[in-house]
Amino acid sequence: MQTSPPLSAQQLAAYSSFAQTLADRVRPLSRKWFRHPLAVDTKADESPVTQADREVEAALREAIAQHYPDHGIYGEEFGASHAEAELVWSLDPIDGTRAFISGNPLWGTLLALLHRGKPVVGVIDVPMLDERWIGAAGAPAQLNGVACRASACTELRQAILYATSPDIFVGAELAAFEALTEAARMRRYGGDCYSYGLLASGHVDLVVESGLQPYDYLALMPVIEGAGGVITDWSGQPLSLESQGRVVAAATPQLHRQAMRVLGAAMT
Repeated sequence: MQTSPPLSAQQLAAYSSFAQTLADRVRPLSRKWFRHPLAVDTKADESPVTQADREVEAALREAIAQHYPDHGIYGEEFGASHAEAELVWSLDPIDGTRAFISGNPLWGTLLALLHRGKPVVGVIDVPMLDERWIGAAGAPAQLNGVACRASACTELRQAILYATSPDIFVGAELAAFEALTEAARMRRYGGDCYSYGLLASGHVDLVVESGLQPYDYLALMPVIEGAGGVITDWSGQPLSLESQGRVVAAATPQLHRQAMRVLGAAMT
């Protein structure tokens, strides 16, 4: 079976530029709903969804269909279309809907382009703070157009650790998370995708989460890796569409290995 070659630097640059155009297009849509009356529905998985989520994703899908009709789309609100395509966009219109509906500005739009199933472009856009991280395969991650870098932290006892909420961990996961945070310098909660941006910029050293969907983490991968960090599942395996939703992101390989040892020991 013949496969296409990897994307060139020129192609990646063009797709990165288009991804930022997408983020620019939907910023006003999400901003107009923030801290305004908004009906909140509950999906089958008990997660909240709003008109803002649906409106943003619909606009993203429309723009992709206009510019790249042969590309597939994997979105949180409207599912997958043409997902067998060589190039597929992953869309999370509002990552952090709970933050969004409670007036917390630390929510974002996540965009990723997958080439043969691997994320090669990722965008973390945080509209209310006017901050945008972007990563592309083989290139340094950037925050608002300036290269950013994860911290040099190599020791778990010195690490600042973030998770969105302790409620995302259940059973043995919670025990493992508690063991990890006891070994870390400090733990903080909140942030959703913003925590990963902070990691890419050197402010946070470790982010550990569970229960994520592919559209929650695919966009994070090129950003974290482009900033020199490491992001995998709890078994140390690369994240993919088939991953179980347990994510470990660390500023350095050494810190990642230490976190994996603690999690592994607690989960056995």
